Amino acid sequence: MITEIEGVQVGHWTDEEARTGCTVIILPEGTVASGEVRGGAPATREFALLDPLRTVANVDAIVLSGGSAFGLASADGVVRYLEESGRGFPVVVARVPIVVALSLFDLAVGDASIRPNAESGYQASLNANVGPVQLGSVGAGTGATIGKWRGWTAARPGGLVGSVRKHGDLVVASLVAVNALGDPLEGASAGVDVTDLEAAGWLEDTPKLPFGNTTIGAVVTNAKLTKAECHLVAQSAHDGLARSLAPVHTASDGDAFVAAATGTVPVGVAAVRELAATVVAEAVRSLAKR
Repeated sequence: MITEIEGVQVGHWTDEEARTGCTVIILPEGTVASGEVRGGAPATREFALLDPLRTVANVDAIVLSGGSAFGLASADGVVRYLEESGRGFPVVVARVPIVVALSLFDLAVGDASIRPNAESGYQASLNANVGPVQLGSVGAGTGATIGKWRGWTAARPGGLVGSVRKHGDLVVASLVAVNALGDPLEGASAGVDVTDLEAAGWLEDTPKLPFGNTTIGAVVTNAKLTKAECHLVAQSAHDGLARSLAPVHTASDGDAFVAAATGTVPVGVAAVRELAATVVAEAVRSLAKR
């Protein structure tokens, strides 16, 4: 899993009764990161900082959360934990932890009044370790659903998925919370056809799209990359999503990926990009087999 990359830790906070949660990926110091949003309805924090033209290149942690925009508050707890650990971007009077957060919409699944908050993020940080990562209906994937584009009655559980690929010393891994409007694809499936679109009402001028979507995730590698190269890897992560999910990147999805490089293995970015697309596609396709 993603923790096979040296120094990467993952922790969850899960509320099984309210059907929500958050997942924290704590990165080793000096990790470079960028990202990209392709969905029409994102919920993010500090994402503008990931632009390759922005000053800060290093990111301390990534938070994947349920709770829609409310769930972004979980990042506050991660910031607190990292500050206590002496992590962060040094300024004159303090170190400011750089925490990027992405949230998905799960409010319609469980108890909408309970969302991941600062304490949730702090607890997930305390739970973070370098061991095997629990997947499925846990953390950010607790209330996730998929297949909603045909209507809410067609929805089925999504969840937290992951995959890893290695080549020599190079490791590229994904961790993805799939709460998509679309369906995961098996094999080389081409996606949907006109008959499907007609049955779902998508040929109308104003189709009624079910609420409660977004696939969010991270691709982490031990490659040595620049911030601009990480941005290219994030683009490839979305390519992997498009290979494995349909419909994808719709107006009611907030699909977003962060790509992070810990910087220990010199390698060309082209190889990392292809592996990034692969580990995202493999992770999402695992839901089609359930």
